[in-house]
Amino acid sequence: MNVGLRSERGPVLLAVMVATAVVAIDATVLATAVPTIVADIGGFSSFPWLFSIYLLAQSVTVPVYSKLADTIGRKPIVLFGIAVFLLGSILCGIAWDMPSLIVFRAIQGLGAGAVLPITITIVGDIYSVQERAKVQGYIASVWAAAAVLGPTLGGLFAQLDAWRGIFWINVPLCLIAGWLLLKNYGEKREPQQHRIDFAGAGVLTVALVLILLGVLEGGNAWAWNSLPSIAVLAGGALLLVVFVVIERHAAEPVLPLPLLGRRIVWSTSVLGLAIGAVIIGLTAFIPTYLEGSIGVAPIVAGLSLATLTIGWPIAASLSGRVYLRWGFRATTIFGGVIVVLGTSALAFSVLAFPPSPWLVAALCFVVGLGMGFAAAPSLVAVQFSAAWNERGVVTGTTLFARTIGQAVGAAVLGAVANGVVAGRGGDETDPGTVLAASGAVFVAVAIVGVVLAALAFAMPRDRGGVVAAEPEPTETGPIATVG
Repeated sequence: MNVGLRSERGPVLLAVMVATAVVAIDATVLATAVPTIVADIGGFSSFPWLFSIYLLAQSVTVPVYSKLADTIGRKPIVLFGIAVFLLGSILCGIAWDMPSLIVFRAIQGLGAGAVLPITITIVGDIYSVQERAKVQGYIASVWAAAAVLGPTLGGLFAQLDAWRGIFWINVPLCLIAGWLLLKNYGEKREPQQHRIDFAGAGVLTVALVLILLGVLEGGNAWAWNSLPSIAVLAGGALLLVVFVVIERHAAEPVLPLPLLGRRIVWSTSVLGLAIGAVIIGLTAFIPTYLEGSIGVAPIVAGLSLATLTIGWPIAASLSGRVYLRWGFRATTIFGGVIVVLGTSALAFSVLAFPPSPWLVAALCFVVGLGMGFAAAPSLVAVQFSAAWNERGVVTGTTLFARTIGQAVGAAVLGAVANGVVAGRGGDETDPGTVLAASGAVFVAVAIVGVVLAALAFAMPRDRGGVVAAEPEPTETGPIATVG
C-alpha cells in the first residue's frame, strides 16, 4: 500500500496531547466523585464496574484497532475512537441509573481503545527516531498532569453536586482534538483490497474479555478456585488456542504470529507486563499505605504518588539523548536498574522506618525516572523496527501488554495484601496491619522491578548508538512532509 502523509506536526501533536488528556483524565476523575454519584442514582454494590468495564472495553479492543490502523490508515481509526468516546461521554452525562452508566462507560472504553495506541503510532509516523523520546516526554507529561488534575476535578464536581460535568467537559476537548486531526493530519492511500480478519478479531476479543474478566473479578466477585473463575479463565485460554489456529490460515491476520516471534516485539511486550505491574503496585497501594498507617489526608497521599508521574516525563524526554549514544537496549537496562533501586528502597523504607510522605515522594520520583528511561526507549525501539504497515500492531501490542500487566498485577498484589491482612486477624483498618500488608506488597513490587531490569537484557543488541536517521520508507510506509 502506497501511503503519503502530509501533516502539520505541531497541530497534530497538540491534537494527540488533547486526545490523550481526555482519556487520561477520564481514567482518574471518577474515583473522588463515586460517593456523590451513588447518592444521586444509587447502585453502590455495582459501582466498581464503572472502572472495570472501562478498562475491559479499552484493553480488549487495542489489538483490533491497531491492526485496522495498519490496514486502512491511522486517521479514520483515531477519528472513530474520538467519536465513540465523545458519544460515550454524552451518554454518561445523561445516565439515569447505575446500570446505564456502566453500559455507557463501556462505550467510552471502546473509544479509548482506539485513541491511545493510534495516537502513539501517529507520533511514530511523523517524528524521527531522534525526536520521538522528547515527544514521548510531552505525552507522558499529559499523564502526569492528569494524575493530579483528574482527582481534583472529580472532587470539585462532586463538591458542587454536579458530577455529570465530569463527562460533559469531554465534549469540547474531543471536538478540538478531532478538528485538529481533520485539518492538519493527512493520509493519501492508494485503493487496495483487504481481507479483514473478522473471525480472528472476534475470537481474540471474546478471549481477552474472558481472561481479563477472570483476572479483574477473581477474588472479588468470586473466589479464585470457584467454578465461575475456572470456567471464565479456561474458556479464555481455549479461545486463544482457537485464535492461533485461525491466524495461521488468515490472509491478513489481525495479529500476525511471525511478527510476535520477532525478538524485539516479544521482549518489549514481556517488558511491558512488568512495567504495568510496577505502575499498578505503586498507584493502587501507596495511598492506602500512607492514609491507613499514619492517617494523612488523601490529597497528601495523592501528591506523594504524583512524583512518579513527574519523574517519568523528565526521564522520557532525556532518554532520546541517551539512546542515541548508548542504544535502545542499554538505555532500557539503565532505566530498569533505576527502577530496582527505587522500588527496593521503597520496600526497605516501609519495613525499617516510620511512614513519611516526603520519603515516599522522593522514592516515587526515582522510580518515575527509571520508568521514563525504560518505557520510552523500549517503545521507540519496537516502532523503529517496524515498517509503516506493522507499526500500529507492534505499538498496540506493547501498550496492550502494559495494560495486561496492570490487571494481573492488581490481582496478584491484592492477593498478597489480603493474605497478610487475613493472617493478622482481618482488621484492615489497623495501622499495624496496613504497614505489614504494604510492606509485603512493596517487596513484591521490588521483585517485579528486578524482573523488569532482567527482561531488558532480552532485548536484541543494537548499535552502540542510534546515530543514523531512520530510513525514509518507500512503498511500504508513509512519506512525511511538513508544510
